[in-house]
Amino acid sequence: MLTIPGVVVGPALRLIRANRAFVSEAGARRRIRERTLRPAPYGPPSTLRSDVRVDVERFGDWPVYTVSPTRRPAIGGVVYAHGGGWVGEIAPQHWTLAATVAAETGAVVTLPIYPLVPYGTAAEVQNGVVELVRRSIERHGPTILAGDSAGGQIALSAALRLRDEGVVLPMTTLLSPALDLTWSNPRIPLVQPSDPWLATPGGRVFAEHWRGDLDITDPTVSPLFGDLTGLGPLTVLSGTRDVLNPDAELLVERAEAAGVEVDYHEGAGQFHVWALLPTRAGQAATQTIVRSVTRGLR
Repeated sequence: MLTIPGVVVGPALRLIRANRAFVSEAGARRRIRERTLRPAPYGPPSTLRSDVRVDVERFGDWPVYTVSPTRRPAIGGVVYAHGGGWVGEIAPQHWTLAATVAAETGAVVTLPIYPLVPYGTAAEVQNGVVELVRRSIERHGPTILAGDSAGGQIALSAALRLRDEGVVLPMTTLLSPALDLTWSNPRIPLVQPSDPWLATPGGRVFAEHWRGDLDITDPTVSPLFGDLTGLGPLTVLSGTRDVLNPDAELLVERAEAAGVEVDYHEGAGQFHVWALLPTRAGQAATQTIVRSVTRGLR
């Protein structure tokens, strides 16, 4: 596997203007229009590791993929909600992570291709993910919810909903999760200069679309506002050069106060979703996710 030096990530992200959809409202609206006119492909890369099998089926109107281990018995399930700011499609890095989790834990990883902004909404996607978790439990046994960035918001909101319906998950694993779509944490402006990826103006535009008819502080949209009491264990990874990091720290604080077991990994100097990056720190963070899934399925 190609590994790049971590020191080049920040300059590279700035060079390619990775934050152009977030630094202005106009940039966010352009991204929505671009993705509406020219949807991105969502299928798996032509080459994934050889010790997994990929299948696809329809789940209502959604394509849903499963990544299954082929060299060891399946021991449970993971439903993984990919990130992308609620407007970006699943990317090759997500597929690589899903394949790694499947092969190294024995879990069958379910990857829903959920509807995106401007068509998808938080409530609709939460409903679908909740049903996929129930289906995974029936098919594969104990099931974990996981997600990165926008997918972290989806995963945690679905875990709260399942808890309310009497299903406490053995683990919810969150990588750089979006937690409060008001983007109002007073520490965000302090982190912003060091973050080459995300920013508040565009984030608020995406959030306005994503919330649909719900209030922005509804836990379906912003799970940081939910009551965390009775939630199953959490694993949270968050980098300090990520404007979502202040809310991740709040989540840890509130979850622990509610009696929730939390395994928190703060990546000093790391960027948003750094476990998806081909750096040594990214590989180490991937192994943290693998260990979280393994622990949850024991």
